[in-house]
Amino acid sequence: MLLGTVLVLLLLGGGPASAHAALRGTDPADGSVVKTSPRAITLTFTESVGLLDDSFRVLDPDNQRVRTGKAAHAEGRADTVSVALPEKLGTGTFTVAWRVVSEDSHPVSGAFTFSVGEPSATRAVLPSGADDNPVTDGLYNIGRDLAYIGAALLIGAAAFVALCRPPDRRPLRALLLGGGWALAGSTVFLFFLRGPYEAGTGPAGMFDPSGLTRTLSSRPGLALLARLVLLAAAAVLLLRQSKRETPSRAGLATGAALAVGLALTWAGAEHASAGIQVPAAMTSSVLHLLAMAVWMGGLPALLLLLHRASVPSTVVIRFSRLAGASVAVLVATGVYQSWRGLGSWSALTDTTYGRLLLAKLAAVAVLLAAGALSRRTVRRGTAVPATTALAAEAHEESRVPEPAGVVVGVSGSASVPPGASGTSEASAPGADPAPGEDGPAADPAEGGPAARGDGGSAPADPTPHRRPLSPAEDTRRRALRRSVLFEVAVSVVVLLLTTILTGTLPGRAAAEAAAAEQSAGLPVASVTIIPFDAGLGMRGKVQVTLDPGRVGDNNVQAVVYGPDGGFVSIPELRLSFTLPSQDIGPLDAKLTDRGGYWASDGLSLPIPGTWEMKATVRVTDTDQVSETKPVEIVR
Repeated sequence: MLLGTVLVLLLLGGGPASAHAALRGTDPADGSVVKTSPRAITLTFTESVGLLDDSFRVLDPDNQRVRTGKAAHAEGRADTVSVALPEKLGTGTFTVAWRVVSEDSHPVSGAFTFSVGEPSATRAVLPSGADDNPVTDGLYNIGRDLAYIGAALLIGAAAFVALCRPPDRRPLRALLLGGGWALAGSTVFLFFLRGPYEAGTGPAGMFDPSGLTRTLSSRPGLALLARLVLLAAAAVLLLRQSKRETPSRAGLATGAALAVGLALTWAGAEHASAGIQVPAAMTSSVLHLLAMAVWMGGLPALLLLLHRASVPSTVVIRFSRLAGASVAVLVATGVYQSWRGLGSWSALTDTTYGRLLLAKLAAVAVLLAAGALSRRTVRRGTAVPATTALAAEAHEESRVPEPAGVVVGVSGSASVPPGASGTSEASAPGADPAPGEDGPAADPAEGGPAARGDGGSAPADPTPHRRPLSPAEDTRRRALRRSVLFEVAVSVVVLLLTTILTGTLPGRAAAEAAAAEQSAGLPVASVTIIPFDAGLGMRGKVQVTLDPGRVGDNNVQAVVYGPDGGFVSIPELRLSFTLPSQDIGPLDAKLTDRGGYWASDGLSLPIPGTWEMKATVRVTDTDQVSETKPVEIVR
């Protein structure tokens, strides 16, 4: 249903980009040749971006860094940044490496070139800072994975205790503590790693004061600090509520508010905080995260109780309803978020984001199938009618709940073995066993008489006693436990895919970036390398640049390199263009020697298509060679 609805919504198309900044254009343009040194470099993005201390690196043809001014936003334009250049750059090809932080907290980077006067024979090597550091990225993703898992365990186990009300909450304390510590530890780790992650440097810079200062003033850093404060408040609340038999209404309201606040620390610093429909997107993101945590975090709680071999039927009934509601919320919010992130039908298969989304949908489908298997396993026993289940739930409010050897799966009606949901004297704790039945199990772990050693004179343990299970019931219980364990394993996969999705360029933004690149003419120049070999060691290559490489008038620059990569002076270079599919050409480019390179300002290519570019290189008065390479001319 989720996949079908997403596909229907994709057919509706929709609006501007959402999340992750993409480069819209540069000045000077990528690959362009300008006559004089520009006074500044300007970059325009598809959304607002944040600047780093080292957002721009400009390298000259000799791979030396050019001293620039401080990068800043254009006046009144958060999506446009510029950096001042020296008055005289010299001639040759310059490389610009840039790195900024998009509005949704993810860093983006890239590089482009431009030439002053004429292209140079050598090009600068991009600095390592232009790319992401794989170690830092890997550690940051691990931290985010642990944060999602910790949130699911903490919120899911707390919701299970508060809403499903198991009579013995002691086994679930480990889940609450584990989830809380995992979320707190990962949050601290992410806070210190945020600086290197944004800058694209190694993890050794985690404690760099300048990086920590920048993190403290950024929205993602503030969100992480807010998460720690909310976790501290949640720890105090859980400590107080652990002393009560049942959670108070004030405690439930406070817990719900803290859970919403924790979810907001993700929504306020991820994809939902940027792009279209931000208020609706953040609301959907919060609901999606909470539903995920309640469902997937409740599964380990149920699995832990199943290992005790005795779960009250009313607890299972409540979790069934809770899981069903969570799935409904996940479907509704997932449909909206998928439409917002994709934006088109083709993005589902043509973008990384779309393919990851398909993988996540497949994992969720497997998860739902596992839940259905759990439900079917239970239904092989005797089903409890809805009226009986409701009566049992109401009766539990006034007595110790009955144990059930087999319980419900992730979603679906509760089902218990015969006698597990009844209220007869024979099944009540402390009552004489019915004829033909054994008495209550004297399990030391359950606090029975064998554990007390006093013949049962100690106060009654609130934990319900186990009754011996029949072979059929025990078989169903084991099968159910295996299926729920499988659900927990698949849930981890879903959480991992969710983490990867939140760090991937959404399909809608990728489509707009491609459109912006095309409309802005990026790259504005078509560069073709034509190797040649005239024999007797006279070999090399010709680098031909067509600017803008489109239909109409084009400027042509050609540079000849020798086998050592240096400039080579030759007597003559001819260049012609032919379009065989339309029987056009050859068109002579009429190159002239400009003193070190060959150029022409008047080449006109009338229609788009794959042209054949033929270069004739005369290396001596008597020796020449011709080579042909295809070149794509766009409209």
